[in-house]
Amino acid sequence: MSAPRTPESLGLSRADLPNSYIGRSVPRPTARKLVEGRATYTDDVSLPRMLHAVFVRSPHAHARIASIDVARAAAAPGVVRVFTGADLAKVCDPWVATLAHLKGMKSAPQYALPLERATWQGEAVVAIVADTVAHGEDAAALVEIDWAPLPALADIETALSPETPVLHAELGDNLVFTRTADTGGVDEAFANAAHVVEATFVSGRHTGVTLEPRSILADFNRAEGMLTVWHSTQAPHMMQGVFAKQLRLPESDVRVITRDVGGSFGVKVHVYPDEMAVAAMARVLGRPVKFVADRFESFVSDIHARDHRIKGRIAVDADGRILGFDIDDLTGIGPYSVYPRTSAIEGNQVVNLCGGPYDFKHYRCTTTVVLQNKTPTCQYRAVGHPIATAVTEGLVDLAAERLGLDPIELRRRNLIRDDAYPFTSPPGMRFEGLSHHAALDKLVAMVEPEKLRAEQAALRARGVYRGLGFASFIELTNPSPFMYGIGGARISAQDGCTVRMDPDGSVVAMSGVTEQGQGTEAILAQIVAHGVGVPVERVKIVTGDTRVTPYGGGTWACRGAGIGGEAALQSAVALREQLISVAAAILQAAPETLDVAMGEIVDRASGSSRMPLAELGRLVYFRGDTLPKDAPREFVQTRHFITKDYPFAFTNGVQASWLEVDVETGLVRLLKHWVVEDCGRIVNPKLVDEQVRGGVVQGIGGALYEQCVYDAEGQLRTTTMADYLVPLAADMPDIAVGHVETPTRESLLGAKGAGEAGTAGAPAAVMNAINDALRPFGAKLFAQPFTPERILTALGRVAPR
Repeated sequence: MSAPRTPESLGLSRADLPNSYIGRSVPRPTARKLVEGRATYTDDVSLPRMLHAVFVRSPHAHARIASIDVARAAAAPGVVRVFTGADLAKVCDPWVATLAHLKGMKSAPQYALPLERATWQGEAVVAIVADTVAHGEDAAALVEIDWAPLPALADIETALSPETPVLHAELGDNLVFTRTADTGGVDEAFANAAHVVEATFVSGRHTGVTLEPRSILADFNRAEGMLTVWHSTQAPHMMQGVFAKQLRLPESDVRVITRDVGGSFGVKVHVYPDEMAVAAMARVLGRPVKFVADRFESFVSDIHARDHRIKGRIAVDADGRILGFDIDDLTGIGPYSVYPRTSAIEGNQVVNLCGGPYDFKHYRCTTTVVLQNKTPTCQYRAVGHPIATAVTEGLVDLAAERLGLDPIELRRRNLIRDDAYPFTSPPGMRFEGLSHHAALDKLVAMVEPEKLRAEQAALRARGVYRGLGFASFIELTNPSPFMYGIGGARISAQDGCTVRMDPDGSVVAMSGVTEQGQGTEAILAQIVAHGVGVPVERVKIVTGDTRVTPYGGGTWACRGAGIGGEAALQSAVALREQLISVAAAILQAAPETLDVAMGEIVDRASGSSRMPLAELGRLVYFRGDTLPKDAPREFVQTRHFITKDYPFAFTNGVQASWLEVDVETGLVRLLKHWVVEDCGRIVNPKLVDEQVRGGVVQGIGGALYEQCVYDAEGQLRTTTMADYLVPLAADMPDIAVGHVETPTRESLLGAKGAGEAGTAGAPAAVMNAINDALRPFGAKLFAQPFTPERILTALGRVAPR
């Protein structure tokens, strides 16, 4: 046996190998073990124990870090090392989240841990790496930070005022991005309109509240120079590129593994500083480091969204034709734009989507995106859609009321005709084919408004106030590089799938899209089974591993079926053709006379079995010597798919809400909700229906319950599930779902997306229903969430704050 070696002789510093090094027993020959500070070898030892990251977070919305003393924390039991921003800046480069096609956009560099200032309450400032979470939390309490509080920028209305301090001096002001879409002639159209109505809408800032918090485990293998990250993310390949770039590694030396993710809703498709810190610390230490956010950390560090104030006007003629919209959107995004998708996309989507379902000529919409000392905001389920839909549909209902028209009738007069496609909207969105009128007709048949109106009138006479609200919407799905790629972001709009048949006739499909509970793997299995010709139970799906799956964008913007599913179908069809080609050579038959059905090579005309796929696999994999010389000797196909003809595959739909408002307490009771949506070809009806229902519930959450409440100093007041309300099953109404199918012609599958349709329209439908219920009192609400206090204030029964 060789002489014992010291840690230094193995290329390790003693700081990397504390007394807590010995972990759970994992037998391995010639593994290293510490004995009295020296490294020896043994046949049954403990491997390096997984470490845990705990973060010290800022208690201030804005403060300068005068000094940090970590001496006591570093000496605490179980602590391996304490990292500050200066420590991590040596190994992790900062990032700036802008997109080139968003002209004039700017943001400041963001580090894994800040160097000089904390810019929102909850920003991670110091990281403790310890053998247990408990030890890390104990040590975190020993970190001494000398804070110098600074004025907090909490009000978006004053962010651009000359008196307001500039958050990042190098940017010159607090403006991140502004864009105006203007068709021209807007002022003239409004001046000559028979009616102009206007309102100011507020969308309450809220967050995703995923069942599974953000989590990451990073491990750097020094021998191989390989960083492996187990990550709860929606986009493994995107994160592979981010980790490589920021940690100065070749992309091929980074592997990201994403298993089943417990809900994302867009929350887990972004780069978080604390997660980058975990990867950086794992690289420094050469040991696995794990971080799982607790619920408090989630509230202050998960991205927020929908912090908007929108002033809107609509002009109509005497016959109820919409002449134009004039919209001004102001939104706050926190102290940084979030990398790499940026925080300007939500405001940009408001510009793209307002007025979307309607045929009108004149349009002007401006979004102004400003900085704040609050948790950063970014893309969250149905990015911009609920805001644009609430503004549009709220104004349409106001116009109907002014004209004395039924809201359904006003929509019929103005929705884009179902035979008008292709159609380009005033802000420049191109629609391949939508079905607004067919969807509205189907919804009306489901709702039976005449019966509800009669019931409404009878109940009002008894002092019970019910309301019926409608909302038409469009939904952006299957995004092309027009979304991010043209702006320079390494976010893939294409996706790939590899399908192979193994010797036993079973099929394995490896896809770049990921599973977050929405059923992606189930529909991929269906598509592959159909494309190849095997029972669905003979298909295994592999997702979420950058080492083995084809490169792809992951799952976001409802692209799983439309992009990932199309790649899977093309690969499966190609494999089917390959199987038939080889079988034809073996059976000495013409390929066009054969087919694959239920795991058998069959005669196309009669359906009779000619050969099981397992037998075909046996011959190709084990008896290749018996095959004709020109016959293929592998059963694997890979295809990639990207949309080309249209920047997005738009879907559409319409929703209705029937509810009751208690005018004494301000409480809203949801009675029934209806949705008709058109997501193209439906692959799995049950999954689509439940995606729509889940989206509706999330939209209702924003409309009635959810809000991240801050005080004037930028302190978040809703940091627990007791303060931040989410929809409960007992509060939700029955949700009836109907469909119209208009397949996209850009793909063989014809599928679009469905995951955000419910969220897009639900808040507007609820808002219009509440205002319909309160119509006898002349009260109206346009600020979400529609809380009892706000309802009673609108009724004049509570003084406004």
